[in-house]
Amino acid sequence: MTNVVVLVGRLARPAETRELPSGDRLVAYEVTVDRPGERAETVPVVWVSAPASAGDHDVDERLLVVGRVRRRFYRAGGSTQSRTEVVAEAVVNARHTKRAAAALQRAQDRLAEAVLS
Repeated sequence: MTNVVVLVGRLARPAETRELPSGDRLVAYEVTVDRPGERAETVPVVWVSAPASAGDHDVDERLLVVGRVRRRFYRAGGSTQSRTEVVAEAVVNARHTKRAAAALQRAQDRLAEAVLS
């Protein structure tokens, strides 16, 4: 089975960058996806081991996100909580058509490989 997500939406608030105890760099985004005729949805996105430029996107910038869905569980306030989020493999300004097309092609290749195997 393959877990592939492609989102196109607008950055809802400034990206948050932090360093994990492992030393990896994590960038967290909130991407709002329009749904014609319905309410827009805001999707949490995290990018682990993101490049230094990953936090340079502007609020309301149109982004293409390619990644996978993950549900994680954690303890908070004495109870178990969960969060569903997209773990990004690529986050690209949608205006950068060549980079966006390359990210989409990698996702399509992974899907085709999963279907054909």
